Amino acid sequence: MPMPRSARLDAPGVFHHIIIRGIERRKIFIDNNDRDDFLSRLERLLPETKTSCYAWALIPNHAHFLFRTGSIPLATLMQRLLTGYAIYFNRIHKRSGQLFQNRYKSILCQEDTYLTELVRYIHSNPIRAGLVRSLEELGKYPYCGHSVLLGNKKRAWQDTDHVLCYFGEQRNRAIGQYETFVSDGLQQGRREDLIGGGLIRSLGGWSAIESIGIKGLHMKSDERILGDGDFVEGILSDTKEKFERHYAIKRRGYDLDKIAKRAATVCSVEVGDIFGKSKQTKRVKARSLFCYWASSELGISYTELARRIGISVPGVGYCAERGKLMVKENNYQLLE
Repeated sequence: MPMPRSARLDAPGVFHHIIIRGIERRKIFIDNNDRDDFLSRLERLLPETKTSCYAWALIPNHAHFLFRTGSIPLATLMQRLLTGYAIYFNRIHKRSGQLFQNRYKSILCQEDTYLTELVRYIHSNPIRAGLVRSLEELGKYPYCGHSVLLGNKKRAWQDTDHVLCYFGEQRNRAIGQYETFVSDGLQQGRREDLIGGGLIRSLGGWSAIESIGIKGLHMKSDERILGDGDFVEGILSDTKEKFERHYAIKRRGYDLDKIAKRAATVCSVEVGDIFGKSKQTKRVKARSLFCYWASSELGISYTELARRIGISVPGVGYCAERGKLMVKENNYQLLE
């Protein structure tokens, strides 16, 4: 039997190395029009989803990104980005069917230890793929964030300041140090330890992960996380706590209908008022509470909530943020 897929790990403010690939290693970018369309979507969606981008590279049959999530989940960005682009690609190139290979790969990363290594690895991809022949050509290549960090290309949505601060306080000197750092790494080749392989391996299930211990050294590892033992342990602990709370709430009989009823009661509206686009204040508040509790307490995706309510995925995200603030300010409780 195939192993079940691991759940996504995400939280506001964390870094993710994202890898997308074409199905059967086929091209996902045929020409520059495709690349430009993809980047225009990123330019629009990154601010909308409050996601920061620190590195990226488009290769004909795959792409790499280094993102930091904001208050809106990474899954929201990726669903909108990949679905919209796939529809465009199939229409323009007169094809049908799946464009991307399975799910995108997301590796949660420890910033201080891995940010500069990942930026270098991602930005060196066009050289390894043979798209450019030298570091000089890479500095002018428009479909990789390296040229943006050097100041040769402009991409307002790429956060260059955060990366360059790792290389020096004075910008020109930092750029020079960064370029030297990239040059020094050109001989490294494919880095398995940066893409979920090598020293980062899933051991299968919570019991296996928790059992690791060698001569008193507390080690934790997971293919979804790139970081040292303490970092990995913290992420897994937070994730497990959320999972256990989701299970406990479901065990008490809470589902979407019961959460909707609770939100409606708190806001003094009818349950049916939640499922619609009305902008009446009480209904908006009830809808916001519903979205927050359903996503945070039951783990329901924004996509599923958008389908149930009849609003957009970003709209669900905004509602959930508003609901989170309402709970904090008024101490609303889901469990009566």
